[in-house]
Amino acid sequence: MTDAETTASADRDPVAAMLDVLDLSATEARTTEDIFTGASHAMPQGRVFGGQVLAQSIVAAERTIPADRAVHSMHGYFLRPGDSAKGITFSVDRIHDGRSFSTRRTQAFQDGVPIFSMIASFQDEDPGLAHQSSMPEGLPAPEDLPDIEALLPGMHPMSRSLFIDRPIDVRHIPSPIYLSVDGEHSPSQAVWLRVRRAIGDDPRVHRAVLAYMSDLTIQESILRAHGIAWAHRGLKVASLDHAMWWHRAARVDEWLLYVQESPSARGGRGLGTGRIFSQSGTLVASVAQEVMVRVPTS
Repeated sequence: MTDAETTASADRDPVAAMLDVLDLSATEARTTEDIFTGASHAMPQGRVFGGQVLAQSIVAAERTIPADRAVHSMHGYFLRPGDSAKGITFSVDRIHDGRSFSTRRTQAFQDGVPIFSMIASFQDEDPGLAHQSSMPEGLPAPEDLPDIEALLPGMHPMSRSLFIDRPIDVRHIPSPIYLSVDGEHSPSQAVWLRVRRAIGDDPRVHRAVLAYMSDLTIQESILRAHGIAWAHRGLKVASLDHAMWWHRAARVDEWLLYVQESPSARGGRGLGTGRIFSQSGTLVASVAQEVMVRVPTS
């Protein structure tokens, strides 16, 4: 397939477009630093999606790690808004390789300045103590919730395509907050997520896409608590940092339940936390993110 044909195929298939963006190119390997390059999704406002650069940073770091050693945690800071029309360069520092753990620092650059900085830890599969929190009971199954296309009647076609043409199927409990916040203004919600079609069996791809998915709705428990919809005029939300812990293997092309809550908001910042479960109740990952939230006073 030619480059033009590959691009056209990705344009028709949002899942293919996502996987293509996560497939970085290696440009240089040094003693302590490896360099990769990647592209971005086209975005309506021209800013790089945070989950994308987060997932790409994980992919870059994993390219320097033995295949049997998996990412188990990451901590990152969003330093500047990226430009989705420009390429991104990823620099990976091989900080440490031990008997069981490896540590990597990934920095994402545009125009020579960092837009995202992350440290991630990787571990061999080891035996040990095991327990987990239980998945909430009594929530509706994803099949019992409406597809997003049915929830956006009358929306401008360009805005509709932003939601409908994305690679992840998202179904909110109790309801999405895109246009309005219905029901109780509570600092909690749950979201069913999955990639819209099968993406193969590579566990590294599934871990990277889980990071991509983790940034999609984590901010919403903060907004829901105050009855603020994404469509609120003048609203500005920006991710400041992101932490994630991968607990157990999971397939992202099968339904996952993302249980989210916000314990605090103050000073123009809000904290969102989340736990991700498989449909069978296995705790897959935990997430925390602080965001800047600015709401016009008039």
